[in-house]
Amino acid sequence: MNAPALSEFLRARPYPGRGILLGQAHNGTWAQSVVAYFIMGRSENSRNRVFEPTEDGIRTRAFDESKMTDPSLIIYHPVRMVGTTTIVTNGDQTDTIRDALLEGKSYLDALRTRTYEPDAPNYTPRISGVVQRDGSYCLSILKSMDGDPGVCQRHFYEYSDLRYQTGHFISTYEGFGDPVPSFSGEPVRVSITAPTAQDLARELWESLNPDNKVSLYVRYVDLRNGFAETVILNKLGQGYESAPKAPIWKKEVSPQ
Repeated sequence: MNAPALSEFLRARPYPGRGILLGQAHNGTWAQSVVAYFIMGRSENSRNRVFEPTEDGIRTRAFDESKMTDPSLIIYHPVRMVGTTTIVTNGDQTDTIRDALLEGKSYLDALRTRTYEPDAPNYTPRISGVVQRDGSYCLSILKSMDGDPGVCQRHFYEYSDLRYQTGHFISTYEGFGDPVPSFSGEPVRVSITAPTAQDLARELWESLNPDNKVSLYVRYVDLRNGFAETVILNKLGQGYESAPKAPIWKKEVSPQ
């Protein structure tokens, strides 16, 4: 059965919250590892954000500092790299995973120390992804059980038998509600036919609800040599685009 495009899935869901897509694309000559992450917002505080590049990934930042009322849960590093491993998450568990990897532990060890976000009554899930140099990847979601704050469910998914033009998507929410319903089921298998990061960024950005979308990050990495193409789109402020000028893979980092 052919997998649907993620754009189709998103058009039918005006508020998936924050979402992670991991997978592989093919430009007709070689395979490329795909990472995409987006944030949406309903409140002025959530919408007052942009993505900006950092040395090892990206971070969220208030577009208008004077309007920022509460930075907790919305200011963090969504994407960071440790050696040849890429981490992408919807919160400060990015740093929890990074620190664990530097200590020689696994992302599983890291996420077993964390739970969903403390934003009752939604208890927003923490979604995370880890991508290896060969393009294999893991996705996870930490969420309450039916809104019960006393129970944290931790679900982990690993994908190593990869197929070109296929990926998996996970988000924090299913849609609107009070409280907002958490994502349920396994990550959604989707097709990735866009040959470049530019193409996928345009496709995803146009499929996100125009009232609720905030920022989008897309990165393609050539699996032969580590050369990367990155696109950032922000509803507020400037975006960012990089041409594949140098490998992003760095030497393995040891703990200080």
